[in-house]
Amino acid sequence: MPEPHDPKQSVAATGGGGAMDLAMSEAQTLEKTPGGPGGPGPETKARSLWSDAWHELRRNPVFIVSALLILFLVIISIWPGLIADGDPLQCDLSKSEEGSQPGHPFGYDTQGCDVYTRTVYGARASITVGICATIGAALLGSLLGGLAGFFGGWWDALLSRIADIFFGIPVILGGLVLLSVVTSTTVWPVVGFIVLLGWPQVSRIARGSVITAKQNDYVQAARALGASNGRMLLRHVAPNAVAPVIVVATIALGTYIALEATLSFLGVGLRPPTVSWGIDISNAAQSIRNAPHMLLWPAGALSITVLAFIMLGDAVRDALDPKLR
Repeated sequence: MPEPHDPKQSVAATGGGGAMDLAMSEAQTLEKTPGGPGGPGPETKARSLWSDAWHELRRNPVFIVSALLILFLVIISIWPGLIADGDPLQCDLSKSEEGSQPGHPFGYDTQGCDVYTRTVYGARASITVGICATIGAALLGSLLGGLAGFFGGWWDALLSRIADIFFGIPVILGGLVLLSVVTSTTVWPVVGFIVLLGWPQVSRIARGSVITAKQNDYVQAARALGASNGRMLLRHVAPNAVAPVIVVATIALGTYIALEATLSFLGVGLRPPTVSWGIDISNAAQSIRNAPHMLLWPAGALSITVLAFIMLGDAVRDALDPKLR
């Protein structure tokens, strides 16, 4: 006859790898496994605003297309000889207003200059004005607006009144008045004029963003712990208030390029021998019926450039604003 079952022997047997030992080893394994009972894997960490925005931008086709196009424009503005081996100032009057020819796909302008070469070299002046003016307006507007929003008081009131004065100046009329007395043929007078009239918009954005950021709990906690105004402004307020300024500056860059072309078209912006899309458009306006190709290519390059920067600004705005996701 089989011997009767002894419960003590079953319990003792678990010390050698029974069911209870297996359950305990699985529990210890789950405790040691990163990610908990859900399975092995790295622990998920909370992403910052900038890393989250970059994650969104990489998945946005509008950002990818506009960024690649802007990268191409910047490269040819720095090294135009990569795709155009001619001289934009070398002209032949015998070929005035002639159409497309082998080796000269865009034809010639009124002076007999190659339109393709001038279109490629024109990107340098326009993009230089746009980038430099944007950096200048963003830095000046952020500095003045940030200080006004952080300290408030009479400084805020004074800056607001000064900004209202500049907002009341028509841009085109101001350019006609101020730039008409400048004789320089470089890009810097135009850059200075755009910065002079562009910083108030950035300052208002920066002021409102700083006012919102300084009311957060972490800023109040830093103030209670005795942090200085400079430390709070640089370490806590500015990093959390700069996103709207970046969005506005990115969109404004395309607007500044269009403004430079408008001023050059009116004859008060860039001047020859500087090669600019606005100058070429102005020269082509008189021959639009006989040689429309003179207007088509520089105007098309200008439109594509402005559109690329505006699309980039819209993509950055959508990525940095969680409400728009």
